[in-house]
Amino acid sequence: MQLARVFDFFKRFGRDTRGVVSLEFAIMMPALFLALAGSYVFFDGYRQSTTNLKAAYTVSDLLSRETNVIDDQYVNTMVELLKFLTRPDDDISLRITQVHWDEDDLKYYVDWSTVRGFTAALDDNDIAQMVDRLPILIDGDRVLVVETRTYYEPDFNVGMDAKELYNFVVTRPRFAPQVVYQAAAV
Repeated sequence: MQLARVFDFFKRFGRDTRGVVSLEFAIMMPALFLALAGSYVFFDGYRQSTTNLKAAYTVSDLLSRETNVIDDQYVNTMVELLKFLTRPDDDISLRITQVHWDEDDLKYYVDWSTVRGFTAALDDNDIAQMVDRLPILIDGDRVLVVETRTYYEPDFNVGMDAKELYNFVVTRPRFAPQVVYQAAAV
């Protein structure tokens, strides 16, 4: 008998068209807020991802146009440019590597590699692991590999964890056969 009363109450409640706006608002507000926060977080994450990719292409394009010798100061300036183009308070890592193809050995070789924030510079063994990501080159041709990494931390907890934003950009030197890098004397 008690169960019949409960079902009857819910039937009447479902058919009742008299509403209290504040009660309906209180019921729907958490769902609306969660949808709004989720939309913001996902939009901001995609925006940050594309901003980082555009910044990586910008650094790669600047390097590819360089005809003078670049040094550690130049690379540090590229890190500052990355910070300026993305979020300045983010921890940004940059790795620049010049690679060439040797037709006799049928493999890529590293001419030079420098890092800011990554654990290590690339060597010939590392490049051998990246063959599927490198373009087909003619004998002696060179390309610049620019890698960037930063992290996206969502502003709201909507089920998305912090993400690593990693970019891998390959560009051919434009005005010279290669970009020359001179490391600082130790």
